Amino acid sequence: MGRIIECIPNFSEGRNKEVIEKIMDKLRGKEGVKLLDYSSDSDHNRTVVTFIGSPEGVEKAIIDFAETVYENIDMTKHDGGHPRMGALDVVPFVPVSGVTMEECIELANRVGKTIGERFNVSVYLYEDAAKSSDRQNLANVRKGQYEGFFEKIKKEDWKPDYGPCEMNVKSGCTAVGARVPLVAFNVNLGTNNIEIANNIAKSVRHIGGGLRFVKAMGVKLEDRDIAQVSMNLVNYEKTAVYRAFEMVKMEAKRYGVPVVGSEIIGLVPMAALIQSAEYYLQVENFSMEQVLEKRIWE
Repeated sequence: MGRIIECIPNFSEGRNKEVIEKIMDKLRGKEGVKLLDYSSDSDHNRTVVTFIGSPEGVEKAIIDFAETVYENIDMTKHDGGHPRMGALDVVPFVPVSGVTMEECIELANRVGKTIGERFNVSVYLYEDAAKSSDRQNLANVRKGQYEGFFEKIKKEDWKPDYGPCEMNVKSGCTAVGARVPLVAFNVNLGTNNIEIANNIAKSVRHIGGGLRFVKAMGVKLEDRDIAQVSMNLVNYEKTAVYRAFEMVKMEAKRYGVPVVGSEIIGLVPMAALIQSAEYYLQVENFSMEQVLEKRIWE
């Protein structure tokens, strides 16, 4: 399988298809990397990308990718339902095969340094790459969002890890990190009341006393006129997808609101879905070796 790193950059454009495709072309047919998936959301006004490759291939590709993002996105004109602080909002690196977390941390530092110097963009390291505990949590780093960072960046506690100590007005700032795989999982509610979604999110997320490895927020899906609980499960092995789903359903009952659907953004580890299948079907003594596709791939 070789040495493989996964990179899941998120950029702040989910509506302009021409711009999105221009950015995505930087990953198509490139040596050393393979584009696996990308998903754009107009309400969030955000695109989530997944690609893999060798450490060297990923490093070169993400810098070329960043250049195109910064050229084509103007944060002074951006609005959307998802928290964001920059055009290239987050760049996480995930070890997949033959690569250690320490190597991903080193890669995050090299990429962060390059982005800061070449594009004059302030960079914050987060998750396992963070140099202080208060920067591990992405939500804490991004608090205040693009608009609030013009003042936040001036504070001594929020001096960037790389790049200038003042905001790039057009591009904002970027978070670069190293982490374990996460599952981006959203649950749609049978109401358009965003306050209900916000209240449920507060109950479900760890910081509000909910599930340990869940980050959550309420989002309004304007095109469907419904509210959504948008979640990141940062460790699906310890907080399973079905557990987060059931807690959202339980909290929604308090408001007499049904769950009308759910969605997974980007890619998901097979094991995360197997956990849910075992739970809902009450399958006993199930093994990953019983998955047909897994045996075919071996």
